[in-house]
Amino acid sequence: MRGMMNVLIVRTSSMGDLIHTWPAVTDLLAHYPNLRLAWLAEENFADIAALHPGVRAVIPIAWRRWRKSLLSSATWAEMRVFRDQLRARPWDLVLDAQGLVKSALPAKLANAPLTGYGWSSIREPLASLFYDKKQQVSRQLSAVERNRRLFGLTFGYEPEGAPDFGIKAGARPDWLLSGDYAVLLHATSRASKEWPEDHWRQLADTLAMQHGMVAVLPWGSEQEKARAERLASQMHAAVVAPKLTLKQAAGLLGHAAAVVGVDTGLTHMANALNVPLVALYTDTDPAKTGVVEGPRALNLGNAGRCPTVDEVLAALDRVRSAG
Repeated sequence: MRGMMNVLIVRTSSMGDLIHTWPAVTDLLAHYPNLRLAWLAEENFADIAALHPGVRAVIPIAWRRWRKSLLSSATWAEMRVFRDQLRARPWDLVLDAQGLVKSALPAKLANAPLTGYGWSSIREPLASLFYDKKQQVSRQLSAVERNRRLFGLTFGYEPEGAPDFGIKAGARPDWLLSGDYAVLLHATSRASKEWPEDHWRQLADTLAMQHGMVAVLPWGSEQEKARAERLASQMHAAVVAPKLTLKQAAGLLGHAAAVVGVDTGLTHMANALNVPLVALYTDTDPAKTGVVEGPRALNLGNAGRCPTVDEVLAALDRVRSAG
């Protein structure tokens, strides 16, 4: 393959899905370091795409916002600006790693050879009708491995070894006092994915009394902030984080002595940063969308099976002792 090709990756949302694509980007650049990679992502997740050092540019799309006002002339003006920005660079290849109609349509607008998953490889098979070249990848694989296989088949190499997410933590937050802390990622998109509040209180108090760790509780919405404040007020040693950018969240997670998180994007970011991590699942199957397990990361629970505090503490001992 000739060098200095312009390649556009399309993975628009959500946070976890973008993070699951990072190892595939790392693989690709290890084989073809001269590629100029750009990423098309929803505006709210553009910072996630930009965190990978191999991504040279991010093109934001605002479909989630546009679809709420499709009759507005301002919306159509923004869409035209997006189309012009997308076509400003001559792409050699566009790779749709999302596999949805909502990603295939803007990918097609780039006016370049377009590749993606085959008909039987994705949840929305109609998306494959937009692709010039289709890759067959088993739906039984984890999200990370599906992405790695898709990129490998597209560019002609076999992914090898453990996934390398390719990002670094950045600076430790200056608002935190010195000493060890545990980040407790209590907030998620559905109530059915939450871990009981009493479990969080027991966990935080045990970590404080037995390991000297302060619990840090991030939040993203006002409802989540109120929950974090309620939890912290009932914990032996806890701090509610300020409003964080994604880059600041990476700094917080990357310097943590431990992270415990429910099924949410920041849990996958902690996984990418290779910190001691226990991921909690109560309503989904971690075999498909869980964190990448290893010496420093474990999944607990499953759909209909809520992990106990004792299970979490035992798992934390394992991942922290891995060094």
